[in-house]
Amino acid sequence: AEGLVNDDQVLKLYARLNNAESQIKAGVYTIPAGASAGMILQQLIDGDVIQLRLTIPEGLTTAQILRRVEAAENLTGPMPEVEYGEGTLLPDTYVFGAGTTRTQFINRMRQAQQDLLDRLWPLRDEGLPVSSPQEAVILASVVEKETGHPEERGMVAGLFTGRLLKGMRLESDPTIIYGISRGEPLYNRQGQRRTLYRSEIDRRTDWNTYQIDGLPKTPICNPGAAAIEAVLHPPETDYVFFVADGKGGHLFAKTYAEHLRNVQVYRQYERDEIARERGN
Repeated sequence: AEGLVNDDQVLKLYARLNNAESQIKAGVYTIPAGASAGMILQQLIDGDVIQLRLTIPEGLTTAQILRRVEAAENLTGPMPEVEYGEGTLLPDTYVFGAGTTRTQFINRMRQAQQDLLDRLWPLRDEGLPVSSPQEAVILASVVEKETGHPEERGMVAGLFTGRLLKGMRLESDPTIIYGISRGEPLYNRQGQRRTLYRSEIDRRTDWNTYQIDGLPKTPICNPGAAAIEAVLHPPETDYVFFVADGKGGHLFAKTYAEHLRNVQVYRQYERDEIARERGN
């Protein structure tokens, strides 16, 4: 109230006389110029505080999320010194008041993820290849990293569900990348973006689903609510294979022969894109 009311004691006295001291809500407020003590008091009672927003996109690793939180200028305080597991933070757009600390923000993301799982897990379909909320998050993280098109999440989840139930491996490229770089982009020695090497596809890690059966050891990112719901309610599909189309989506196939043709299409697109990028 400094600068708006000549003496902050006047506002305190006004609040006391109106029996409003206990109704005042803490926070940072935008007070209109020329506002009277009564107007200011009413705003403090209504709790009309400044609301800030921070969007955490789906599919980021925990390390990537923490870097964003650390860089967010509208949060306060140091980063927490505790470790947060992969897949434990729920991506979303969060609205919060001024003065919110980084620790409070991260803990809110973690609690939101737990609340979501507590709500969705009991409602899951029967006969799924995941036996716990943690396994659901692991599979959802692979679904999240595989597709950049929201309308594909269900199809990818259904395809992966079918593969697991048939005893087939997931064979997901993002799981290879996570085993190599913990989800960071891959670059060659010249600092240019690169594709996976054959030796990396053949290298066994706890995440490489070309080499291991079932699910990766941990989630490979923090999936959003839609991806988690997709693996808990996967649609039935005849598709068994798919490959990226290079544009965020996929080419789906019911037979291996059809899949191999799609792979060649994608590999050529990938080579063309990298050549174009290096040419710039």
